[in-house]
Parts: sequence; C-alpha cells; structure tokens
Amino acid sequence: MPRAERREQILDAATRAFARTGFAATGLEDVAAEAGVSHVILYRHFASKSDLYRAVLDRACTRLAETVGTDDYDEDSVAALLRAAAADPDGFRLLFRHAAREPEFRDVIDSIRSASMEIAARHLADAIPDSPWRTWAAQLVPALTLEAVIMWLDTGQPEPGHAADRIRRAIQGVIQAAQ
Repeated sequence: MPRAERREQILDAATRAFARTGFAATGLEDVAAEAGVSHVILYRHFASKSDLYRAVLDRACTRLAETVGTDDYDEDSVAALLRAAAADPDGFRLLFRHAAREPEFRDVIDSIRSASMEIAARHLADAIPDSPWRTWAAQLVPALTLEAVIMWLDTGQPEPGHAADRIRRAIQGVIQAAQ
C-alpha cells in the first residue's frame, strides 16, 4: 500500500479507536488492531501515541474548517456544522468531547473555541448592546451550538433536515435572553 494511503488508513482507525475511549485509555495496540497493521507500521508513520493523536486532531480540524469555514457566521453555518459532524462523527467527538478533557491536547479545542467566541461577538455586536450580557452570549452561543450538535450525534442524528433550524432557535433564545 502506498505510504500516503497507509497513513490515511491508520488515521481512520486511530480516529475510531480514540473516539471510543479517549486518548489515555487507548493504546497503540488498539489502534494497530483497528487498522489491521503491526506496531512497526504504526511507528513508521508516527513517532508516538501523542504524535498520532495530534495528527488525528489536526485532520479533524482541517475537515471541519473545509466544511464550515473559519471566518464568519451566516445562515448556513449551523447546517454546515451539522454536515461536518455527520460526515466525521468520530472526529467531531474527538475534538469537542475528548480533546477538551486531555490537558496535553486542550490547546486544539481552546483555539477553536476562542475563534468561535470572536466570531460570535462580531455577529452579536448589532443585536446586543456592548455589555457583560453580550460577552455572556458570545461565550454561550458557541458552547451551546457544539453541545447541541454532539447531542444530535449521540441521539442518532434525528431529523437532519430540521436539526439546524432547531439549533438556530436555541441560539435565538440565548440572544433574546441577552438583549
């Protein structure tokens, strides 16, 4: 198998394995078994379990950015986030559930959350006067949105055609509460 293809195979398997039990509880033997490769093959591609996990998170971030974008919030943003989560549920859960609990990798989720709060603050500037309530809403909207998407995944992705609207209504509730 070509090196790039094998690397993708390992990353796919590692994403599944780490999504099941997180970084600390997943061993390289679990990833090797999931990928159907030996430890030697794993070490040809990744120097350590940490390097492998970081590569999995980086790939999930790249996929998310390609689907959702990184600079703005618009009418399609929630639907795009749902599409990204549905396309790579294990990667999405790793980013927003597992990486947030792993001190060594928390920087990944912290940078995403920080960027999300900045985007929310810009978007809310016209709707909410400059006050602690705007700051509150700018912090709460991204957190609520991500948790809503994770819960949507965890409940079997019900009504995909209506999920974005339901999440947008929850966001509107936060905005109205802050006004």
